[in-house]
Amino acid sequence: MRDPIDSRAPSTDLLYRRAKKRVPGFAFDYLTGGCFSELNLARNTDEIRDYRLRPTYIGNYAGASQKTNLFGVEYDAPFGIAPVGLQGLIWPKSGAILAKAAYQNHIPFVLSTVGTADIESIAEITQGQAWFQLYHPAEDALRDKLLERAWAAGIKTLVILADTPTFGYRPKEIRNGLSIPPRMTLQNILQMTLHPTWSFSQLLNGVPSFATMKPYIPKGLNMKHLGLFMNKTFSGRLTEDKVKALRDKWKGTLVVKGIVNPTDAQKIISLGADGLIVSNHGGRQLERGQSTIRALGDLVAAFKGQIKIMIDSGLRDGSDIAIALALGADFAFLGRTPMLAVCALGSRGGEHVAAMLKKQLQQVMEQIGCEQIDDFPKFLIRENI
Repeated sequence: MRDPIDSRAPSTDLLYRRAKKRVPGFAFDYLTGGCFSELNLARNTDEIRDYRLRPTYIGNYAGASQKTNLFGVEYDAPFGIAPVGLQGLIWPKSGAILAKAAYQNHIPFVLSTVGTADIESIAEITQGQAWFQLYHPAEDALRDKLLERAWAAGIKTLVILADTPTFGYRPKEIRNGLSIPPRMTLQNILQMTLHPTWSFSQLLNGVPSFATMKPYIPKGLNMKHLGLFMNKTFSGRLTEDKVKALRDKWKGTLVVKGIVNPTDAQKIISLGADGLIVSNHGGRQLERGQSTIRALGDLVAAFKGQIKIMIDSGLRDGSDIAIALALGADFAFLGRTPMLAVCALGSRGGEHVAAMLKKQLQQVMEQIGCEQIDDFPKFLIRENI
């Protein structure tokens, strides 16, 4: 049997280097960049690496199991693939590639409202096991249509986005004129010319679009008017009334993503949310915000056992997942690393990244003597936390 891990890029750093060579700069900047001077982007990754684990070497050891029960589903590993907007612009068909890998590895894949694959196709690939992340529409009618489509497709977990009350100020995207399709500036044309694999793949697969939103977008809009339409369609700030209405309408699992403040956590618990994801949108929204790993500690201390506490933003590999679990997270999500894998390795990237993260996490568990995911906190060195 072929090893799913490609020896050319068995780490996130190597995936990054290979992906950067294969993807035009404007698309790569969108995937890897943050807001303002990217301080919070760096803080997310740097501060998770301040934490340490203390191994136990002497004694009997029954082996490690990554099996994790979350919302009544037993997953093969304690991590999933986070939602990423404009996936098909970054690499053609990347949403479908990652959804297939998630299904085959029995981990969750989260589809964004502004992804480039639609609800129905992702639900079919994952046999209804995908999650759907909702950018809250300004109009209740559109909200209800999206909820009905997700439920009809078999999706049972709805993720509400809380951390985008405004559009992030991202200088690289402003400079690049990022849009779907890419704006045909001289710089962008040159970048596409220098990345023929990406360009030919885009031609073969067709121009990416906001596939889930396509039925609601008026035909014939140019990019300027499409941008205005999308801005007008979504109401960024989440309110208690909006969460309550979604809780009343959605009969499945309800998760709120973008929680870093204990006050917000208390509110969504009182409104009946089943889970929260500690997230700062990958460092793409608030420059001077707290890293997610720092926020996680406060939320675990206050609310562990009252609600499922998950995390994304800043996690890059299996050792980062281990630290998040050791700090008390019930589950972890990664967005950039899976996308880097697809950019670096194409259709093989999905199975590669799932296998790589599992193997990395397994090595950590076996090295420190951790048998079950719930045991991770016992190995955390708590000095100076």
